[in-house]
Amino acid sequence: MSEIAKSILEALKEPYELSPEQIEFYQENRYIKLKNVLNKDVIERYNLLIREKVQELNTMNIPLEERDVYNKAFLQIMNIWTHSDTIKEFVFSKRIAKIASDLMQVEGVRLYHDQALFKEPGGGFTPWHADQYYWPLESDKTVTAWIPLQETPLEMGPLEFSAKSHLMKEGRNLKISDDSEVEIQKKLRLGDFQQVNEAFELGEVSFHSGWVFHRAGANKTDKMRQVMTMIYMDKNMKLKQPENVNQQADWETWCQGAKIGKVINTPINPILYEKTS
Repeated sequence: MSEIAKSILEALKEPYELSPEQIEFYQENRYIKLKNVLNKDVIERYNLLIREKVQELNTMNIPLEERDVYNKAFLQIMNIWTHSDTIKEFVFSKRIAKIASDLMQVEGVRLYHDQALFKEPGGGFTPWHADQYYWPLESDKTVTAWIPLQETPLEMGPLEFSAKSHLMKEGRNLKISDDSEVEIQKKLRLGDFQQVNEAFELGEVSFHSGWVFHRAGANKTDKMRQVMTMIYMDKNMKLKQPENVNQQADWETWCQGAKIGKVINTPINPILYEKTS
């Protein structure tokens, strides 16, 4: 292994220390953006590896203009770590998993699943939604790390957040669609929730909880918007009875072998970080 490769692996393990103010901000708003989580060498290495794997695994062959709203929004490849030991190093990063654990104030986190979200040049907007609509999980102790693999200006469609919107119950029954964009936007406006839409610097990573509403704009550039995400859950998370067909599908796909009412302790939901006494 080269010295550069060794330094990259060390960077993925090195703790990123959060301040009490940052943890308080996340707890209040249920999202946060953190600068300098990853260095340039890390991003360049995994940008290339993840891009190649997305190209290999992508089965979308419908022209962009003929797709529905969901499929215009992004190319989506999940659990890439199961297809590449090298990408697994990135997904299993203790540095990122520790941030997730510290933000949620839990004793450790498991992987729910990873997903690459590549928004093609000319790709459409991602409608307002809350991720946990799709997840058969017993509590809201969940957080997604959204990791751009390049600088992401507003024209490229970075993630937008509605601060404190985890407090809003309306819209939680809506999947990603034109309807969710219209209905949730209306409710957020009535609730006077702050909308946060900012560019991402290279190395900047955001974290958002499962019930905070978010969206992303269209990619108006001529470059692919390449993003890797990891979804974490409390290491003691239990499976709940699915409440819709999407949660049933997630149980069968991302929590294979888990039992309702029991901790989701399966081979594809490993603990990625635990606090030590």
